[in-house]
Amino acid sequence: MKQKFFTTQEMVKIALFTAVLSVLSQISFMLPGGIPMTMQTFGIVLIGTILGKKSGFSSVLLYLLMGLVGIPVFANFGGGLDSLVGPTGGYLIGFLPMVYLTGLGSKKSYYADVFFSICGLLVCHLLGLLGYYRVTGAWLLPSVPLMLAKDLVTTVLAITIGREVYKILANLSLNRY
Repeated sequence: MKQKFFTTQEMVKIALFTAVLSVLSQISFMLPGGIPMTMQTFGIVLIGTILGKKSGFSSVLLYLLMGLVGIPVFANFGGGLDSLVGPTGGYLIGFLPMVYLTGLGSKKSYYADVFFSICGLLVCHLLGLLGYYRVTGAWLLPSVPLMLAKDLVTTVLAITIGREVYKILANLSLNRY
């Protein structure tokens, strides 16, 4: 019998965490330059930590596809192609390598998890800054230290919470990988 790409349980987790990310995306405030600071980074790291690279990537891809077709899941209830090709589109695209790298380190030691998550965060910010520059012709350099500081704190917090949630789910026999 051919093995399924995802089990029913994994598909439910992917959908659930896509919904969680959609809600976290609405918790935001604006930085100078019009960049919304949201809890998306927290959600991306949480997803990668709990679901791992394959399911985590799928959850974030589903989130981006939902936004692409116009469902208002992005920050400030944004959605549609304009969100992905607009000033903050690079950050949205950067979520994919970020969740993958986070998931890559998630089943290893705490320090490996932090290392891979920070690598993913840096890739996400690089893509975001390049995307912003491509659209606006301006660099966000004055905002970078504030954005990175906030994202480093939320990354470590999400890893800490995510590892505990993963342990709880494993103990309840709900999380079989």
